[in-house]
Amino acid sequence: MLLPKDLYYTENHEWIFVEGKKGTIGVTEHAQKEMGDIVFVELPEIGDDFEQFDSFAVIESVKAVSDVYLPVGGKVIAINQDILEQPELVNDEPFESGWLVEIEISNLDELESLMDDEAYAHYLEEGK
Repeated sequence: MLLPKDLYYTENHEWIFVEGKKGTIGVTEHAQKEMGDIVFVELPEIGDDFEQFDSFAVIESVKAVSDVYLPVGGKVIAINQDILEQPELVNDEPFESGWLVEIEISNLDELESLMDDEAYAHYLEEGK
């Protein structure tokens, strides 16, 4: 399974790539496989503020509807318009063109509660 080393991961199978105070967020390869074929994605509005672990998006697949949670708190500064028209990008490229939103991180210290790639791999091995 693909686990990029430069990301942080959550127990709910979201990832965040951090550049300064900007965070790009998506769901992991594990999450998209569990969901099955994704048919619809609902994203927040630019400017929306969220706390850490708030639900900020909804992904609908052929199997179920799933909430997506923000790994850290922040303000939405960009959304991936492409996945609104092509939700299957989340399945095809979860770590590349399948990203969901970019945020301005409100508290970088919240990253400390997330997992690196090795800890997340171990978490997956435990069957979470």
